[in-house]
Amino acid sequence: MKNDIINIWSLGHLIVWFILGVFVFKSWKLFIILSILWELLELVLPFGIAKELWLNKITDVVINGIGFAIGINIHTILKTPYK
Repeated sequence: MKNDIINIWSLGHLIVWFILGVFVFKSWKLFIILSILWELLELVLPFGIAKELWLNKITDVVINGIGFAIGINIHTILKTPYK
């Protein structure tokens, strides 16, 4: 599992960033900063689950972006009044 490019934690990333996109913030700049900083933080965490391939870390950031983009779009749809 540590050597998989996409793993069960990827689903967690997608869900968390979807929720953040819908309910918390809408800034892509803040998203990029937090997403990359989290992946860097995982490098120093003392937990074995955070030890992954670099390709997995890059994939996590991409999946984070997908979740965040979907979340922002859902937020926009929910805030748009029906005609």
